Amino acid sequence: MKKDIHPAYYPNAKVICACGNTFTTGSTSKEIRVELCSTCHPFYTGKQKLVDTARRVEKYRDKVAKKATMAKPKKVKKAKAE
Repeated sequence: MKKDIHPAYYPNAKVICACGNTFTTGSTSKEIRVELCSTCHPFYTGKQKLVDTARRVEKYRDKVAKKATMAKPKKVKKAKAE
């Protein structure tokens, strides 16, 4: 194997989240800045933050509701008696 080709490994790398939470982990960087962590991520907290641009979610829900109310039963063709 070639020597000195791997980056330095820091077993106590500091991770800093935008919410203010900090913890340590192993990494090739001394410090890592993240936007979401397990303390503030909606999946782990149970709080869903929904960013709706141009009412896309409401438009989709309206479209689905409209289709559900306008759904017609399919006509079944009967075979002719011979």
